[in-house]
Amino acid sequence: MELKVNGEMRITDISSLYDLITDMGLEPTRVAAELNGNIVPRAEFKNTVLKNGDSLEIVNFVGGG
Repeated sequence: MELKVNGEMRITDISSLYDLITDMGLEPTRVAAELNGNIVPRAEFKNTVLKNGDSLEIVNFVGGG
């Protein structure tokens, strides 16, 4: 399946948004995700099924001071 993630094409067999986020090495509780222009609530990451051609923007929150 081909996905566009943060502007770059990615080929994967991952089927859920949660699995994609963890595969990217990100902590699901520290990201915001937009799928095809719609914000996905964090509670829905595991239930969100990805489809060929989906476009995602994933933003990782980084603390600092």
